[in-house]
This record gives sequence, structure tokens and C-alpha cells, in this order.
Amino acid sequence: LVAAFAGELASLFEGSGQELFNATILLLAVCMLTWHNVWMAGHGRQMAREMKAVGAEVSAGTRSLAALAIVVGVAVLREGSEVVLFLYGIASQGGTTQGAMLLGGMLGVIAGAGVSALMFFGLLQIPAGKLFSVTAWLITLLAAGMAAQAVLFLQQGGYLDVLQSTVWDTSWLLPEDSIAGRLLHTLIGYSDAPNGAQIVAYVATVAVIMGLTRWEHARHPGSVPKPA
Repeated sequence: LVAAFAGELASLFEGSGQELFNATILLLAVCMLTWHNVWMAGHGRQMAREMKAVGAEVSAGTRSLAALAIVVGVAVLREGSEVVLFLYGIASQGGTTQGAMLLGGMLGVIAGAGVSALMFFGLLQIPAGKLFSVTAWLITLLAAGMAAQAVLFLQQGGYLDVLQSTVWDTSWLLPEDSIAGRLLHTLIGYSDAPNGAQIVAYVATVAVIMGLTRWEHARHPGSVPKPA
């Protein structure tokens, strides 16, 4: 469906449809990541408590292992659509092959399964509070980087023509096409020569997510699990 609609948009907007489509996908991903952080700020502790309770019942033998699988599956159901948008966002930015994305996805699944197994068998303990804080910041920076990239696509498509001058150039220090540059670009939206509109979008996204997260957390005190 994504490929089909991308082709239709490219024809509809006389060649600039691909940029508009890419920007739209990235902005949708930004909205979903923002919603994820805000939702977790208000319901994170409750979700962790429910999963812990079900896990205890499974360990005690009063509930089947399938019950735990269902609870976890429902809790992360929305992550599937976020992953699709996230991966398309990475692909739309260029510089990443399908093979590299597939390998990265597989390594991520393996790493996640490994950490989960270590935690399940008690070989690794990660304080829930710290885990939520770190992931929230990573998601915030990831969303900000996607917002900045969406602005660039809109500029390339001729839909946005403000603040297009380059603000700084750090290509001499860390080129964006280097391994480290590509990694930072994917994780936090690093650009070696951002323009004014990109910087405004980046800072605004961080500010909005932080503001909404704190507001939601204030409405639900103690919603984020505290460090053990």
C-alpha cells in the first residue's frame, strides 16, 4: 500500500509528490512517537504494575503463560504501526539499503530477546524508572530528528521556502555520510549542515514533547515507575 500510494502521489504532484509523501509519513511518525511518550507518562506505572501482577500469577501457577503473552501483546500492539512508519522514515531519508535495514531489524530483535531472557531469569536487572527515562529521551530526539527531516522534504518539494540558509557546517568534524554520522542521523536526527527551519522544527518538537509529557505526568502523579 505504501509503495502504491507513493507512486500515485508522485504522479499527482508532478514529481514533488514523493517529497510530500515522505514528509507526511515522517510527521505521522512524529505524532505517534509523541503520543507514545505522553501516554507512557500517564499510564506507564499502571501498565508495569499490571504486567508484574500477571507475571506473579503465572509464576504461582494460577494463570497460564498464554495470559502473560496476551497482556504483553496487547500492551505493545501499537508498536507495530510505529515500527512501520519509523522504518519507512529511515528509508525515505536515503543512504540506507534494504539489506542494512533488514540486518539492523534482525539484530534489534535478537538483542531485545536476549535482554528479555536475561531479565526473565534474573541475570540482569534494569531499574524501571531509569529505563523509562532513557527510552523517553531517545524517542524524543528521534521524533525531533524526523520532524527536521520532514521540513527538509517540504523544502525540497517547494512547499516551504522559509529559513533555508545553512546555520552551521560540521562536515569537517563529523560528515553526515560517515558511519558515525549516519548512526547519529538515524538516532537523533544529526545533520552536518542544517538550515534554520530544520533547527526550529527540531527544537520545537523537543519542547512540545517535553511540555506534553510533563503536563500528563502532573495529571497522573507517580505514573512512571520509580527506580528500584
